[in-house]
Formats: sequence, structure tokens, C-alpha cells
Amino acid sequence: MSSFFEVQDLTKNFGGITALSELSFTQAKGSILAVIGPNGAGKTTLINLISGIIRPTQGEVVFQGRRLSRMAPHEIAALGVARTFQKVMIFGNMTVLENVMVALSRVTSCGFVSGMLSTRKAKRETRALTQRAIEVLERFDLEEHAHRPAGALSLGLQRRLEVARAVAPGPKLLLLDEPAAGMNIAETEEMAALISSFRGTDLTTLLVEHDMNLVMSISDEVIVLNYGSLLARGSPDRVRRDSRVISAYLGTRE
Repeated sequence: MSSFFEVQDLTKNFGGITALSELSFTQAKGSILAVIGPNGAGKTTLINLISGIIRPTQGEVVFQGRRLSRMAPHEIAALGVARTFQKVMIFGNMTVLENVMVALSRVTSCGFVSGMLSTRKAKRETRALTQRAIEVLERFDLEEHAHRPAGALSLGLQRRLEVARAVAPGPKLLLLDEPAAGMNIAETEEMAALISSFRGTDLTTLLVEHDMNLVMSISDEVIVLNYGSLLARGSPDRVRRDSRVISAYLGTRE
């Protein structure tokens, strides 16, 4: 598969601190690429640069031939780039269904707010939006929680809802920032199965995660960052056996 997403010499300085240094890599369509490294290695900085929350000191992010590094976050999202955050970002007082409807509204002709109006067209489009949202919930095994307040869900279900919200509008590139953080073993396994289901589809996934069992079980390739620089890249097996990675991150063999 040829790459359709590329990071070119990406560097980000915060004052005298270099959070990311001349990072370059490409990613193939439909693949799952994991980014790992110790705390402070530059992983979240990378996601923030790709999604436009911050701008690089130098270098470029290229997505399907478009240079993203001078675009605003909403412009990047409109091109088909979606993300999640380390801290769950959902509307806790809204129902699970309403959370997904809000996510879908930006790619429909009828916005969520205008859909509340009583015009015939608005009612028709709201019904269509609701049906699409229900289909998303079914895909993510959340349909039984559709009418519950999102804030009442367990952490594992909230994180699944956040991924569902990100995927609902049909993005082409999904950036997941520690999607398994705080989960128990069963919830982590469910998240791993969910992310694995994206492989080979039109959705390409870049995953930042600390859970090594999850990373090594679902990734096509793994990038290891250390102090903002690329330490290693390769298949999960190759990275797991790299002496530099073992020393810097995974721990010394016994």
C-alpha cells in the first residue's frame, strides 16, 4: 500500500524545550500505526500538530497531498482528520444518542440545533440524522445505552462513545490519544478489538498508547519516540526486540 499520510522533518519547540525534533514518517491507507515512548517523548505533541491545535516550528504534515501545518483545526477536520483526547471529551448531560447526533450534524445539511425546529424539512432531516446515529451506536455496541446520559456511563463505555463520535462523520484519518487509559483488562481488550476492526478499511489509524499488550497485538507498525526524536520504527516484533527500545522504554531483560 502506498502512503497517503506523511510527516516531514516535524519539529516543535516550546521556548528552549524541543518537544519534537525532525520527525519524519509515512503511513499507508488503512493501516494501524502506533506511537509509543516514555512520558514527555512528544507523542501528544505529534497529535496536536497533526490536528492543528498547535503549529510546528518547522517541518510539514501532508495528508492526501494537502499541507496541513498552516490550517486551522476545523479546516483539517473538514478534510477528514478526526481525533480523540487523553481526557474523555463528551457531552455528559446529553444522551449517548445526542452525542453522536452532534458529531454527525457537521456533515449533514441539517444541523443538530436547526433540527430542533418544527419545519417539515427539519423534521425529516432530523429523523434521518437520528437513524444514522443509531446505526453508529449499533456498530459500536452502544445502542442499549442510547437514551442514557453519557456522563452516567462507565469509563470504558465513555471512551468507546468518544471513538464512535470521532468515527461517525466518516473521517479518513483517526488520531487516538491513549484510548485505553484508565480501563480495566476486559475494557482494554474490547477497545483493542474495536480498533483492529478499522484495519484494511478506508479509515487509517494513528494510535498513541501506553498499554504495550494492546499496541503489540493490533499495530501494523510501531514508532518509538524518545526525548522528541525517533528512536525506532518497525513491526511490533522488531520493536519489541530492539535493544535501544528495551533500554529506553520497555525495561531491561532479565
